Amino acid sequence: MNVLLLSMPDSFEHMPTVAIRMPNGALASLAGNIDSHHHVAIADLVLVQSAVRRTLERLLHDEQPDVVGLSVMTFQRATAMNVARLVRTLRPAARIVAGGYDPSLAPEAYEGSADIDFLVRGEGERTLCALLRAIETDRESRQPDAEPGRLAGIPGLSYRTAQGFAHNTAAPVIPLASESLRLPNRDARVLRGYTLLGRRVDVVETSRGCTFDCSFCSIIEMRGRNFHPYPIERVLADIGDARRHGAEAIFLVDDNITLDVERFARLCEAIVDAGFNDTDYTVQAMTAPIAQHGARLAPLMRKAGFRYVFLGIENILDDDLKFLRARAKNSRREKGRTIGNASIEAIEHLHRHGMYVVGGLIVGNPDDTRDSIETNLRFARQYVDWPYIQHPTPYPRTPMTQDFRDRGLIVDEDVSHYDGTTAVVRSEHVQADEIEFLRWRAERWMKVRHMPAAFAHSPGFVLRHSVKMLAHTFAGTTLKSLLGLESDQTVFTRYRQLRRLQRAYISH
Repeated sequence: MNVLLLSMPDSFEHMPTVAIRMPNGALASLAGNIDSHHHVAIADLVLVQSAVRRTLERLLHDEQPDVVGLSVMTFQRATAMNVARLVRTLRPAARIVAGGYDPSLAPEAYEGSADIDFLVRGEGERTLCALLRAIETDRESRQPDAEPGRLAGIPGLSYRTAQGFAHNTAAPVIPLASESLRLPNRDARVLRGYTLLGRRVDVVETSRGCTFDCSFCSIIEMRGRNFHPYPIERVLADIGDARRHGAEAIFLVDDNITLDVERFARLCEAIVDAGFNDTDYTVQAMTAPIAQHGARLAPLMRKAGFRYVFLGIENILDDDLKFLRARAKNSRREKGRTIGNASIEAIEHLHRHGMYVVGGLIVGNPDDTRDSIETNLRFARQYVDWPYIQHPTPYPRTPMTQDFRDRGLIVDEDVSHYDGTTAVVRSEHVQADEIEFLRWRAERWMKVRHMPAAFAHSPGFVLRHSVKMLAHTFAGTTLKSLLGLESDQTVFTRYRQLRRLQRAYISH
């Protein structure tokens, strides 16, 4: 059969497509783990934000898919339903499958979309493979009445019936150390242009899962609290495959790679030994392990080629960390005792060895005041190189969501705004619009401050695209505002209008 896998075109504010165009690694893994006789094509629609409909029309004509899969995050839900409607119109016989965080955690939201036939909940490799076998068997047997019986036995699958979706039991989490999946199928990608600051970029996964219970996290709600690493040899094979496909930069997309510090250290050493350290690596990390082991770990990371570290600082105030359930992973410990926040020490280790910190913070928590928000923003100005500051967002089924709902703090139920940088909840002391304004006003200048470092690393890219990068960062700014004839609040209002117009354009 012909299979077309699509990721949605909607992007995060902190990842503007002029500078960052990441591939969807999950789709490549799905493509690599279905039966090899299927013809599969992957299209990351973030590469064609200005031509989504035209690209889909071409792909549906060229690929003639029997099955179309959609990878969906919560803020992309409306876009996914519009894409499904277009697929149904242009390719009526195709079976449409939705998967990813949103269908996994909010399957009820898809009941009303008659265009979507199946939902894949949780890890998708085995479920999608089994679904394709069932569809293929049904086509060959010419006994459509037998399909529901075949579908009922597939863990992790939801399938549409006359009464609505039937939801099978959850699929077990794959023990990657003993049952490694096949490598991603990067050859299936039919669009080109994945870049990070002008360098060809790919994603590699070395482990899945996390054992912490942060209240904002969708990962543990989707797969439980667990940690499953791939063997180091398999990770190196994946990196090698990404490099053969042209990657000059690699983002390690693990949920929490620093859960096992010794393994991470071995991975850094293995990258060096394999000669793969001429690639730029970006990774997500916890503050506590970097602080505690940074004297040994940071030099290894730099030697292996790590350049950017997304550090999950979350918040520097203890009360906010308690609400976020993130105190343990951000605490500096010594001889079994907690002796303070680990963030500054972790950042100093990374800076000392020439790495840049992408600072992940969350502001606008239920008890936040204007002063507590400004305290975190001042910390970001002083210590982080690139801000990735978000607002607490009531994603489906997370503990945070219930807390906000119980306290009546959710002010926006439109999930297309649930992108992390739109404040959709207020605190007990600050309105949502003001929370978002404070973040927006501070972040613009932090991003500009990092441009010299970006220029030193990628001068040609910055020279070619600096105007577009600044236009994104300062969206809503006019000559009048530059001359001080308009207030920041007026610029912010215009910026929000522009962003919502862009969202509406992309989603349709």
